[in-house]
Amino acid sequence: MNQAGNYITEEKRQALLAELKDLKGPKRKELLEALAYAKSLGDLSENAEYHQAREEQGKLEARIAKIEQILQDSETVKGGGGDIIEIGSKVVVQKDGTKETKNYVIVGSEEASMAEGKISNKSPFGKALFNKKKGDEVSFKTPGGVVNYKIVNVS
Repeated sequence: MNQAGNYITEEKRQALLAELKDLKGPKRKELLEALAYAKSLGDLSENAEYHQAREEQGKLEARIAKIEQILQDSETVKGGGGDIIEIGSKVVVQKDGTKETKNYVIVGSEEASMAEGKISNKSPFGKALFNKKKGDEVSFKTPGGVVNYKIVNVS
């Protein structure tokens, strides 16, 4: 697996497809109705409802384009479950000098969320972990200096 590639998990793919279906269907229809209503109010140059609806339409179309681009450019992976860290791998790490362990999942950049413990394969930490295995030690540079971790488990 190429570490620099754009990846999404099957779960993220399904979520994006569902969002795209909603945006292209009910949301787009709702927005077109709002736009038609705003147009019916008259003088478009001073029609705040019309300008608001056009702005919302622009945001909607931009999000649709973004999702379609992600789906087109990203490779869907099942990932995880092996001994080597790749997209989808669940990793337990222990920071040097501590007994506390932390759990992370390696995901593509579109899914990354520190709050959920999802680390991007393109982040410094993700790059350091990629293609490593249980027992390996990794280090990477942070604004506060170099940080060292030991990989406790990979699944």
